[in-house]
Amino acid sequence: MSLLAVSPSVYIQLALGFPFAALLLSIAVMPVAFPHAWHNHHGKVVIFWSVLGLTGLLGVEGIETTIVHVAHTMLDEYFPFLILISTLYIVSGGVLIKGHLHGSPLWNTSILALGSLLASFVGTVGASMILIRPLINANIDRPRNIHVVIFFIFMVSNIGGSLSPLGDPPLFLGFLEGVSFFWTTTHLFSHTMIMLSALLFAFYLLDKTIYKVDSKIHCAIDKTTHHENIGIEGKVNFIFLTIAVTSVLISGLWEPGVSYKVLGAELALQDILRDASLITVSLASLTMTKRDIRDRNHFTFAPIKEVGKLFAGIFVTMIPIIHQLQEGSEGIFAPLIALTTDAQGKPIDAAFFWLTGLLSSFLDNAPTYLVFFNLASGDPILLQGELASTLTAISAGAVFMGANTYIGNAPNLMVKAIAEERGIRMPSFLGYMLWSFSILTPLFVILTVVFF
Repeated sequence: MSLLAVSPSVYIQLALGFPFAALLLSIAVMPVAFPHAWHNHHGKVVIFWSVLGLTGLLGVEGIETTIVHVAHTMLDEYFPFLILISTLYIVSGGVLIKGHLHGSPLWNTSILALGSLLASFVGTVGASMILIRPLINANIDRPRNIHVVIFFIFMVSNIGGSLSPLGDPPLFLGFLEGVSFFWTTTHLFSHTMIMLSALLFAFYLLDKTIYKVDSKIHCAIDKTTHHENIGIEGKVNFIFLTIAVTSVLISGLWEPGVSYKVLGAELALQDILRDASLITVSLASLTMTKRDIRDRNHFTFAPIKEVGKLFAGIFVTMIPIIHQLQEGSEGIFAPLIALTTDAQGKPIDAAFFWLTGLLSSFLDNAPTYLVFFNLASGDPILLQGELASTLTAISAGAVFMGANTYIGNAPNLMVKAIAEERGIRMPSFLGYMLWSFSILTPLFVILTVVFF
């Protein structure tokens, strides 16, 4: 096709999406190509692409519409997101699991299994923040420990959160749209068990092999398999964690019908009270947890600051992408949307699984879930009945494939930042994708063949 035959609006839409693509490329390439510059100036890189993205929106939409779009994104989505992950990060940072912990293959596998189970009760962020530090402490002296953190991201930070609306934001949005609380528990159970069982088995074999080789080469490795004097300090933070999770749940169940408009964005009373409760919980945790506990837990605010900066840019620059997806068959993504139905107009579950998943790997998986939820019909009764397999595909794609990249789900980047702060040399953005696509893609193919 001649370039002149393409509608000029297509070029405008592509131009609006360029800052988002450029920001992702910066996150992928700069830490490897220019590590020192990225470490010191990543905030400036984020600001540059964000400003460029906002400039494009201003040119196309005008100042009033742009303000509404940005206000909605930041006030309705970004700040609640940041407040929630900050609260869970601060509260979990006050929980110290002490004692002689040794990262044997069996111990590591047990932690991954426990974290995967915990993720559906306290969320992937909560489970990740509680367990990543003791897991790192147990493996910090091992010469090769990167794979431990990578599998932790796969299972605890993503796949383990698939069995309840509390586990992952997309499922919580489905709950708010009318999907029953235990629907995901029953419909995603088999899919989740296959994924977790395969990953736990693969991890144990890999970790056991690496452990044996490293033990022969590095004779100084402590081979103690028992764990002496294990205990927990900062237990008050479990109360704060319960309050935080309860606040999120109540905000989804209680609808007083009161809202306030701020710069065109509508803020519901229950959401305002939820965020206020989470901020109060954070302050209480900081005040009531001994400084010594956080010091011994190697707690700093650096990881949450980095995540906050990067996701601020991601949320701003992806505004045009989300709106283009919402346009469905009328937008630039029409060729992709067309793949989701057959000639008779019936949904193709495999297409919903892969498209929801792959887009969730690079976009925020919560709005991506909503886009395909509404594309499939938007009717929660129909989606839980006749189209249950389609909703299962959408839910599995959004949650499972969040593990494909560091930005697929919020805890991924947080876990990476915490690990690097402790001296673990995590893979680059592309390096991590090599791990994830090599290990997870065959499992996704199996799920497609068996279920979709």
